[in-house]
Amino acid sequence: MNLKAICSTSKLNLKKWTDFMETHPHANIFQTLEMYEVYKATKNYEPVFLAITDKDGNISGSLLAVIQKEHAGLLGTLSTRAIIIGGPLIKNNDPKALDYLLKEYAKIIKRAIYTQFRNLWDWKEQKEIFTKNGFAYEDHLDILFDLSESEDDLWKGMKNSCRKNINKSYRNNIKVEEINLGDNKLLIESFNILKNVYLRIKLPFPDKTLFENAVKYLCNKKYLHTQGAFLQDELIGIRILLCYKKILYDWYAGAKDEFLSYKPNDILPWEIMKWGIKNGYEMFDFGGAGKPDIPYGVRDYKLKFGGKLVNYGRFTKTHKPFLFRTVKFGFKFWQKLNRKL
Repeated sequence: MNLKAICSTSKLNLKKWTDFMETHPHANIFQTLEMYEVYKATKNYEPVFLAITDKDGNISGSLLAVIQKEHAGLLGTLSTRAIIIGGPLIKNNDPKALDYLLKEYAKIIKRAIYTQFRNLWDWKEQKEIFTKNGFAYEDHLDILFDLSESEDDLWKGMKNSCRKNINKSYRNNIKVEEINLGDNKLLIESFNILKNVYLRIKLPFPDKTLFENAVKYLCNKKYLHTQGAFLQDELIGIRILLCYKKILYDWYAGAKDEFLSYKPNDILPWEIMKWGIKNGYEMFDFGGAGKPDIPYGVRDYKLKFGGKLVNYGRFTKTHKPFLFRTVKFGFKFWQKLNRKL
């Protein structure tokens, strides 16, 4: 097979990486050099990059993971996991190259308790290669919107309750505008809205440096787009998107609790879809919708807008089983404790 593994960007011709991304049909924002730079500069994040090259030095496959932890010290060790969104990318779906890359990845991912691949397409026959390398598959849903459709068709595809909520927002003079997170005041406002939402739903939330670095490394390439819902001059809802190769990815979203009756979480996705159509995007990825056999309120909310429900699943491998069980139990206990406070 004559492949070589490279696990440092300093040893790789970065132009070959960007060229590989330009030509790969599944290339996505989460596997780019720019996201590597975002992760590298973000507190409690650490990127892990791996490429495999052929005898001529051309990339045959690549993978960008991000090691995340919630705290420094011991608590950080107990929350360390590796997340891979939209990867790996394999030239021509070569099964031997995929197998080789997964084996090389296992050699370098020592600190994470587990690794999870969050798939953006169906791996189909390659699933057995992941299984052979210790990754368990589980169903997981996503919702996609075809922006090649007209606004009228997308509007008709929504549930009546969703259309009513959007019209209610318009009647209440909610204005949706593109906002510049390079403005520090807006960045802080947006960050606080999002952080409060994640505290309420008892989920970990990243450090503010993630958003600061997204502005720094993504805005100049037009890979970042943010829209806010305003009641008069007050920002009441926010949606941050990642933009790449004609696809909009719903990244972070939230609204102030006291203004939910104005339906900012309904008008924002609709205005984003309209913006996407006008700016030549072909798909809006509305993000995760949970497991198909488990009730999930987020999925119910998203399906009000229509769209196509897909099941690309996830692959997960536990590197430290005892710690994984301990952390899983601890997280559930933390969530129950916070519900009582």
